[in-house]
Amino acid sequence: MRTKLFLLISVLVLASLVLGACQPAAATPETIIQTVVVEGTPREVVVTATPAPAAAGPKVLRLNMGPGDIPTIDPALATDTSSVQIIEETTVGLTRQNEETAEVLPGMAESWDVVNNEDGTQTVTFHLVSNVPWVRWNGKEVEQVLDCEGNPRYVTAYDFEYGILRTLKPETASDYAYVLAFAIKGAQAYNSGETDDPTTVAVKALDEKTLEITFNEQAVYNVNIAGMWVAHAMPKWLIEGDDCTEARGDKWTETGFFQGYGPYTLKEWVHDSYITLVKNPFWPGLPSVPVAKIDEITWTMLDEVPAFAEYEAGNLDVAAVPLADIDRVKADPELSKQLAIGPVMCTYYYGFNTKAKFVDDARVRRALSMAIDRQSLIDNVLKGGQEPAQWFSRPGLTGAPTIDKYPDLGVKFDPEKAKAELQSYLDEKGLTVADLDITLMFNTSSGHQKIAEAIQQMWKEYLGLDVKLANQEWKVYLKTIRDPQATPQIWRLGWCQDYPDANNFVREVFAKGGSANPAEGGGVNWENPKFEELVVQAARETDPQKRVDLYAQAEQILVYEDAVMAPIYWYTRVTVTKPYVQRTYSVLGGLEHIEKWDITQ
Repeated sequence: MRTKLFLLISVLVLASLVLGACQPAAATPETIIQTVVVEGTPREVVVTATPAPAAAGPKVLRLNMGPGDIPTIDPALATDTSSVQIIEETTVGLTRQNEETAEVLPGMAESWDVVNNEDGTQTVTFHLVSNVPWVRWNGKEVEQVLDCEGNPRYVTAYDFEYGILRTLKPETASDYAYVLAFAIKGAQAYNSGETDDPTTVAVKALDEKTLEITFNEQAVYNVNIAGMWVAHAMPKWLIEGDDCTEARGDKWTETGFFQGYGPYTLKEWVHDSYITLVKNPFWPGLPSVPVAKIDEITWTMLDEVPAFAEYEAGNLDVAAVPLADIDRVKADPELSKQLAIGPVMCTYYYGFNTKAKFVDDARVRRALSMAIDRQSLIDNVLKGGQEPAQWFSRPGLTGAPTIDKYPDLGVKFDPEKAKAELQSYLDEKGLTVADLDITLMFNTSSGHQKIAEAIQQMWKEYLGLDVKLANQEWKVYLKTIRDPQATPQIWRLGWCQDYPDANNFVREVFAKGGSANPAEGGGVNWENPKFEELVVQAARETDPQKRVDLYAQAEQILVYEDAVMAPIYWYTRVTVTKPYVQRTYSVLGGLEHIEKWDITQ
């Protein structure tokens, strides 16, 4: 209910702001009668709105991406929200989620037909919009990309077919190809190298406007998967070369080479410093992806503490609030008005390398998880209205368990039981707690460090265990935790929905071959046949309550019986925004649709 309330308020505020933005600069106050719902009862209210003056000159939005370089803006290679944020503004998928409701909407496909086949598969035929050109920044302005005959290159179904097959091609080494491999008929065999014939993958452009995909299961989320960044159109002529274009290979995403087709395109990327996107004047606008209002967007790459200082100095327009500053911001008469806290569909967790020394025993992992006082962490460190997570898939996702129906599911803070679990292990192995040499690794960030230090202290207090802390820059860290030879004993990540279904969490992250459990090792390095059976069964189940029950069983194995990971909290977004920025607030977790934003000064 809290989520719905937040969304309703966001929509009403946005609607009033848009009404103001549409008026002339010197307009007189306007009286507007709106109907709102108060405690279930529709009521008319009178609102007096004075429209803001139109902005003069180019509109430039200044944001912060977080410390460390963006790993990539190649759709086939991206695995993190920083990378996907840029990809989603510079290209558009077949479908696109509404950032405030998570609803799937038409994107580059204006419509689609769904056929459930007798063999249990599902064929979806996507019908694409026409006349959307590929564009590039030529150093002075955005221009259309031309083919070898001098004609504009338009986005076609063949570009989407190429993009999907490129992601799946083993040589591409896409860490996120598993999503398509799980979902699309024939994709697993091609991605794993069992066959080198791409025609065995059930993805086919029937003509320039029509793309056909056959999925393994008759699942409602198939059209969401088809819209994910790994399935976006990609420029074959630029990556592989043709008669008039030099092949750029993996360098195709660099400044001066990049070609896209979304509401923005890449202007400049200075690695480890900043990235700038510029409005694409050739983007025609779609109902779900309108023509952008802001001319340029620049993201700096700072830790949240210096970024917030830049916000207070007037050099950034939006910023996350550091943990140490939340109380001050809430109490400040101006900053408190700029503060927005709301739920997002993400889970913060610690993963265990189940093959690493000491944490290769479920009792140790379970003890570490049960010794985390999640509510205390939220009350005393986070202070942003987060919720203690007893399992992985956030309630509110389709198929996910809820606290009211499954109050005892998963893992809870229980220091006595945690101590008993650890002691059982120590007695069996003939060890003392001082013999345990365990390291927790996190990506470099003052916020993650404060969380790690708080949990480190809990492990000391409740288990007598001294856990070491280590950190790495984001781009390096992502490789480390997937490296079978380098994965630390305990590591942190947050998972945000790619589409709002428990399948995207439980199966696609922790099933063998999933995001946090690579087939070749690394991540949690774990396999449980019963868990694998449950998540496949849940994906195919059509009865909603049976699906929830199946995911609940899988979650119990994941977070308690095998204790492969320690869910810590379900996220909220805690940000401040300057008053002159009109914006939406995304529940998708780090993925904003900035083409809908505006600046009024």
